Amino acid sequence: MQNHGKSVFDMDANLVALLCYVANFVCYLGLVLSIITLIQDKTNKLARFHAWQSILLFIAPIVLLVVWGVFAFIGVFIDAAIGIPIFSIISMLLYFVLILAGLAVLVGMIIAAIKGFNGEIFKLPIIGNFADRFSN
Repeated sequence: MQNHGKSVFDMDANLVALLCYVANFVCYLGLVLSIITLIQDKTNKLARFHAWQSILLFIAPIVLLVVWGVFAFIGVFIDAAIGIPIFSIISMLLYFVLILAGLAVLVGMIIAAIKGFNGEIFKLPIIGNFADRFSN
């Protein structure tokens, strides 16, 4: 584990990277810490990258949930209009996909937290490139 310097609240950068993910399990404190890190720390690449990745990892399931909710809501009305429950079946299948996506986010959060604590910049699929671009 390398020393990447200090970040916000005079904590080591690798500890901040870990807390950006893990503290989300306690009243979304990781989101608050990530935002504070982005505002206060303008130089530490490790802390800024993991703060951005944590925020994007927090937002992605919410977006998926909203899209699924809108699709299910519209599907109910279409099913009622045509009398064939095809959209209800599709909505149920999407619900299982949403559960799998939630598990993938949980596993990704755990892996990223461990890698962040070890001082590595670990890019998760899709959002890792956005986090890298935003953290510069």
